[in-house]
Amino acid sequence: MSSTPSTTDKTAGFVAFQHAEFRLFAASRLAGIAAAQIQSVVVAWVVYQITGDPLHLGMVGLFIFLPSILFLLLTGQTADRYDRRWVMAISYMVAGATSMALMVMVWAGVHNLWVIYSLIFIYGTARAFSFPAGQAILPNLVPRRHFANAVALNSSIFQTATIGGPMLGGVLVTAGSAFAFGVAGACYLLSAFLLLFLKKHKAVATGTRVTLQSLFSGFRYIWQEKTVLGAISLDLFAVLLGGATALLPIYASDILDVGPRGFGFLRSMPGLGAVVTALYVARWPVNKRMGAKMLVAVAIFGIATVAFGYSTNLWFSLACLFVMGSSDMISVYVRQTLVQLETPDEMRGRVSAVNSVFIGASNELGEFESGLLARAVGTVGAVVVGGVGTIAIAALWAWLFPTLRDRDQLVEDDEA
Repeated sequence: MSSTPSTTDKTAGFVAFQHAEFRLFAASRLAGIAAAQIQSVVVAWVVYQITGDPLHLGMVGLFIFLPSILFLLLTGQTADRYDRRWVMAISYMVAGATSMALMVMVWAGVHNLWVIYSLIFIYGTARAFSFPAGQAILPNLVPRRHFANAVALNSSIFQTATIGGPMLGGVLVTAGSAFAFGVAGACYLLSAFLLLFLKKHKAVATGTRVTLQSLFSGFRYIWQEKTVLGAISLDLFAVLLGGATALLPIYASDILDVGPRGFGFLRSMPGLGAVVTALYVARWPVNKRMGAKMLVAVAIFGIATVAFGYSTNLWFSLACLFVMGSSDMISVYVRQTLVQLETPDEMRGRVSAVNSVFIGASNELGEFESGLLARAVGTVGAVVVGGVGTIAIAALWAWLFPTLRDRDQLVEDDEA
């Protein structure tokens, strides 16, 4: 029987980086997510400066999210039938083109909201195709026993970009919004270039005939697998209600009075909390009572959201956002590992496409909900109501999904 240290060495730390394919994917993802975060900060700032209306901040999230629903049946099939690296690369190229178009628009002094929304919709379409391909390709880059480690490291890369991207975006905005959009576009193109060095990754479904049954197979699989359904839907409703991020420009401008640079720090703080947690679980894997820990983490996310809503102190607000990011990371770690390991490779794209809608609904649609609620009950009221709702969802899901609540290990011992 192997000792604990040797077992840990096989599955913990930075073991996923031993694989060249994962290193290339990680570098591409870092550049792509940094671009997305920079663009997100700049778009939010530009839109709020034009309108001064929280509803329009929510509209940005809505236009990013809509393509995930409209093209849902196509995005999953594309990831399962074509070379996933090319699907991702082309998507990043299109996203980069939207950044460059926004750069030209701002440089020319065009302040038409519908031009911005149209470009954001195109960007959302590119993201709708890239997400399932990226999720589906990840399990093929490392051995199964290293996948949980890859998820943790991949999430830490995402959150590192989430930290640096908004901070850099806030600084770049002070140099000019057009310049900031140009930097985002360059990062997207770099991400696409790096993906071209990956090996060809076509899924098993390449030669199969497309039928109505195959189009809806992702929905059917998730509905039948109650643990997966519980994990995905918990994340959907919790983040949908707790979408305080969309209202951060208002906190930065009107409540905390910290300006665009402070806005960048506020946007970065959830990512800092998440990356600290991701690196912790990568180095010291936690594989016991994971279902219960996920539910507790969601409740903590709700409590931190309520505290942030009432805060008028910058440092306390930053601390609350740090806790929100840290607790959300636990949910991401459990959900991604469960969904990807328990889904057959030939349908990972379709399941990931459905999962992307849930994630998009929880993030972008959550931003729309927050903007709408803020207009109705005020910014602070919207954040507090969302946090209370998140706590209630965690309690309700513990009762509705006992298989998720009682889930012990993410990766069974004989699979590790």
